[in-house]
Amino acid sequence: MTKCKACGKEIAKGVKKCVHCGKDQRNFFMRHKIFTGILVIIILVIITSLGGKDDDTKVENDNKVAEPNKVKDDKKVEDDKKAPDNVPNEHKAALKKAETYAENMDMSKAAVYDQLVSEHGEKFPEEAAQYAIDNIEIDWKENALKKAKTYVDEMDMSKAAVYDQLVSEYGEKFTKEEAQYAVDHLE
Repeated sequence: MTKCKACGKEIAKGVKKCVHCGKDQRNFFMRHKIFTGILVIIILVIITSLGGKDDDTKVENDNKVAEPNKVKDDKKVEDDKKAPDNVPNEHKAALKKAETYAENMDMSKAAVYDQLVSEHGEKFPEEAAQYAIDNIEIDWKENALKKAKTYVDEMDMSKAAVYDQLVSEYGEKFTKEEAQYAVDHLE
């Protein structure tokens, strides 16, 4: 048991609202998850834009210095399998960034593409972003389902509202098929 932040009466630990006064017990970031998500994206964009060019230079320098017979680490071997040598570094970087957005933020294909080319996002050329979208290996329906579960669990949205948010051009930008899959598979 714990005490309500507003009225001081005892309430069960972990409840969202006080049963006595109705005061929301969650902290600011838990009450405003969309704002928090946008804030995290902005911070990631700033960090990426500040360090992006140095990372490309470092990769090029590492490739020049590497000994031909030296054993590569697992991550490097995995990256080499994904992108042939004739693919420009910027295309490879766009693919890595797309994987990060899709895997960590459960974004849709259209939302990932928009983030890659956005002047407020990654600022990749359209060709690099399209290469990333064409070569990423993600189950977009699963991403839609994960995003739908977030809306239901954290924002108490109805299935109809979740569907609308998933397909909205101002929302998640999933296809109708992906959104329908998500809504159909919600518990």
